[in-house]
Parts: sequence; structure tokens; C-alpha cells
Amino acid sequence: MIGAVSIPTAHRFATALIETDRQVELWERHNAKSLIPLACRPPATRSFEAVEVNLQLERVHLARVRGTRHLVERSAELVEANPTEAIAVYVTIMGESVFEQDGERRVLRPGQLLVCDADRPFVRAFGQGLDELAVKVPRSEFSAVTGLTTVPTPIAVDVGTGENQHGRALARLVGRAVRRECPVPADEQAVLELVAVLATGGQVGLPLAHTATARMFIEEHFTDPTLRAADIASGTGISERHLSRLFAAVGTSVPRHILSRRLDAAYGMLSADTTSSLRTSEVAARCGFTSVAYFSHTFHKRFGVTAGDVRPARSR
Repeated sequence: MIGAVSIPTAHRFATALIETDRQVELWERHNAKSLIPLACRPPATRSFEAVEVNLQLERVHLARVRGTRHLVERSAELVEANPTEAIAVYVTIMGESVFEQDGERRVLRPGQLLVCDADRPFVRAFGQGLDELAVKVPRSEFSAVTGLTTVPTPIAVDVGTGENQHGRALARLVGRAVRRECPVPADEQAVLELVAVLATGGQVGLPLAHTATARMFIEEHFTDPTLRAADIASGTGISERHLSRLFAAVGTSVPRHILSRRLDAAYGMLSADTTSSLRTSEVAARCGFTSVAYFSHTFHKRFGVTAGDVRPARSR
């Protein structure tokens, strides 16, 4: 079907089955190709065990990275030889880490998020090992949304319950998109807008801040079949009319956006092994649909395949 949406697939890379003396070399090569070129330095007396799940969207790159104790450096020489032209976001899930850039040192703990310019030399140390989410936003995309070309000073925020709501929403979006079981395709525009809000300390402009907050509200509630524009406007603190104008400005509408997020979630659920026992009607209901016929029609229209076509082979 012409115009059907394609859902990108995550790819996994691990050092476990690589010869010990080549683990670091191949890990660095993988990161240079898939995420950000870095020099990796694990303890000399140990093997280096690491796993990275990479998900390339149309404009931004998402990842989850786990690894044993090590240090990474992006030196001035490495930046010059391999510029990324990107803004990076790191969300610490487990393990305390140290981040050094421009002579400033920060200690990041689980539940904290960091935004930085990936082409400003830095060092990161993971003395307890690493488990984090990462987002890479091309500088051109970042500039188009914020009007800025860099993040001059690294920004750290807490993303736990009751802390920075935009940071928490970004962590949830990315975490759900790269998880192994039943991933939920990310709203890429929401990722860009949330990064923009975080990188500017909320000073990116009211329209974008309102749109990001509205998308955030939708992410938390789209499985509710009664969700309406009035609920979103109230949760965002703006009028319904203004909400409609915000979504129209980016070429969509509130109902269309809600529908697309429900369909994306259903696609992730249908294609997962862990939910293969669920009937299509149950998947539809869990994603906010009250009519199986409407779900089937809109699913085929969006993806160009039927819901049954994306089921794992053994569950068909």
C-alpha cells in the first residue's frame, strides 16, 4: 500500500561471544557506526561484557546500553576525526557514573538525565558498570526545533516520580521503544520536542512547550478509550482551540495523533512473542479501541498489512 507506515526494528549487539582480546575493538567499531565514536577503556585484568540495543528512527537514534566497569573518552582528536554533529541525552538506569566536560565534573545517579553536545570532548566513567538509555539528535534537527546549534553547558535533571516531568516522559518513551518485550514504537516528534524543552531549561517557547506537554499527556493516556481533546487540553493547561492549532501547525490533528499512537502500540504488541497468546480483539482493547472492525480497517490503512500479518509465525 502506497504511503503505509513502516515500523523500524531494533538491533542488538553484544560482546559476550567475542574473543576477549577483540571485545573492546569491536565494541568501539560498533558504537562508531551505530551511536557515537568513543574510546573505551575497561580494566586491563577483566573481560569486557556489554550489550547495546540500537533503534534508528527517521531522524533520531535511540539506544539502551549495558556494560561492566569501564571508562569512555571522546577526546578532541577523536571529535575532530569523527564529528557526530549531534546532541546526546543519557538517562541513568542503574550504576553511578562520572561525567567530565570542559573541566567540570558531575556525578550522575540512577534516575538522572544528562543533555550534552556530543562534539565537545568528554570523559565518562562507570565504576559500578553501566545501564542507561541514550538518545542522539542530529544537530540540524535540534537547531530546527530550538533555534540553537549547541548545548553550551551540560544539563542534568532528575526524572524520578515527582521530578522533572519532561525528562521522565522522555525516559519512558525511549525505554518502551527499546525494551526487548513488547516494545512501543516511539513518537519521534515527541522525543525531539522533549529534548528541546530539556536542553533549553523550558525556555524553548510556549507553543513547543505546550505541544510537548500535550504529547506527553497523550502518551500516558492513549490506551483510555474515552480520551478526548478536552482531557488533553485540561491536562496541558490550555484551551481546546489552542490545542487544535498546535497539532494543525505540525500537519495533524489531536484525534489523528491519538489514533496513530494507539495503532503503533498495537503493532508492537502484535509483533511481540510475549503477547502472542492474546487475540486481536484483546490487543485492540488494550490499546484503546472499542471496535475491532474499526481497528482492523485503520491498522491496514496505516501499515499496509493486516493485524494477523505481523503476528510471530508460530502464533498464526
